[in-house]
Amino acid sequence: MAFVESSRGPRGWSQNPLLILLLLVATGAILAALGFQHIGGYIPCPLCLQQRYAYYLAIPAALIVIFLAGSQPGLARLIVLVIAAAFLLNAGLGVYHSGAEWGWWPGPQSCASGVRVDLSKGNLTEELRKARVIRCDEAPWRFLWLSFAGWNAVISAALTGLALFASRNLSPRT
Repeated sequence: MAFVESSRGPRGWSQNPLLILLLLVATGAILAALGFQHIGGYIPCPLCLQQRYAYYLAIPAALIVIFLAGSQPGLARLIVLVIAAAFLLNAGLGVYHSGAEWGWWPGPQSCASGVRVDLSKGNLTEELRKARVIRCDEAPWRFLWLSFAGWNAVISAALTGLALFASRNLSPRT
């Protein structure tokens, strides 16, 4: 028996509440990240940008699943399992990033000095003054002891579990 029963809506699309919740949480998380960046002025480091890829994959994939689930539950289930895998990897990346911020292990070298300087102009001082280094091992913000990366790890882990539960409801009925 399924954890949450999925029903079919108009034209066969799924009204599985877990799929809809997954879509809403993932969309809210990426909109929050973009809001902190563009409204709050928090510039993301390279690892922060990499952690957004799972959301960029999952949101359109979840929309596709919602519309496919009624007619092709096997394919929809496979897509949801890919979403779960993406969020599981993303949770691991968030833990790695958080550990680098807390100094538990070194972060990637690319985050330590991601500045490119054009020395061909002979204007080294001006280039260095304009350059802004966004480090992966420094948390610019924390809420309840967790940085952006820490919250991403928590949300990604929750979305992994949510996707796995949702996939149970998408098995072809016999």
